[in-house]
Amino acid sequence: MKKKLTAILLTAAMVFGLVACSTENTESDKTAKQSETQTKDTSKKELNYVIIPKCVHEWFDAVNQGAVSQADVLSEQLGVKVNADYRAPSTADVTEQNTILEQAAATKPDGIAIDPIDYEGSKTVIEEIQSMGIPVMLFDAVVEGSGLSSVGNNFKQQAMLEAEKLVELLGEKGKVAVMHGVTTAPTHIERYEGHMEVLKKYPGIEIIDGGASSDDVQTAQQQAAAVIAANPDLDGYLCVDGAAPIGISAAIEEAGKKGDITFVGAENLAQILQYIKNGTMVCSYSTMPQMQGSMAILMLWQMTMGQDIPEFVDTGILYIDKENVDEWIQIVGDGTKK
Repeated sequence: MKKKLTAILLTAAMVFGLVACSTENTESDKTAKQSETQTKDTSKKELNYVIIPKCVHEWFDAVNQGAVSQADVLSEQLGVKVNADYRAPSTADVTEQNTILEQAAATKPDGIAIDPIDYEGSKTVIEEIQSMGIPVMLFDAVVEGSGLSSVGNNFKQQAMLEAEKLVELLGEKGKVAVMHGVTTAPTHIERYEGHMEVLKKYPGIEIIDGGASSDDVQTAQQQAAAVIAANPDLDGYLCVDGAAPIGISAAIEEAGKKGDITFVGAENLAQILQYIKNGTMVCSYSTMPQMQGSMAILMLWQMTMGQDIPEFVDTGILYIDKENVDEWIQIVGDGTKK
């Protein structure tokens, strides 16, 4: 199955121009400006791209897995060493992320892809980096009005699919907890709002605060444990990030509520897949982090070459349940580079 994951990443490289994406404002002012300021030095012996996630996290490790795989493919095809430099803040802290951004820029990389904790809090730093002629793009995030291209998916749609599935499984009635993530993160806000929009349509659904994970497994488990203890009649759980499914699942099992609480999760990380396999989590809708890393490197390379890139590239949403979970366990494995 290693070949299967490689095939997915290779396909991303070959069909980049055919990926479902937004074509509106493709040549945004900032993208055009970045293209103009790029030095198209095709004689360079190495190309260095930096990936900056929100925090240390297994989901971002999967993004890095895809980035490294794509960098390896480009190295082989171009005859130039392409490096994916992964720099993760220890926690989802905007000050620490800005420090990493500044340190990365000081190395004069050929491009930077960032998943912003708080775009407004990083906007000045990002603009300074762009003024240096270093391309910057987003992954796992879309910030309207930023002028930055991004790779990800329709995050609100992902959340709405999750919520609709949970409502269906509950027969349109029951008490449902919704856990937030990093409350300033654009994607987490979109997903949270998507959950709420769906759940509020059903009068038989009671919505309660499910805590906030801060995109951290231990925090998610602690928050979920408290919610479950305070609500012995809890029927369902939803979340907005890749850490929460692991923490919530652990809390459900710890409370002896497996089978009593219907949990629809997100993402395709190794631990999440195991929780689906054993039935603690019914299913998951994944943003395919490996593909996001792969496409980020490919888009940064195109920016280095002075090419215009789409405003948004959609990697799609993957549905995983017991029917196909074994296949994805074989593909993802233990989360290490394939």
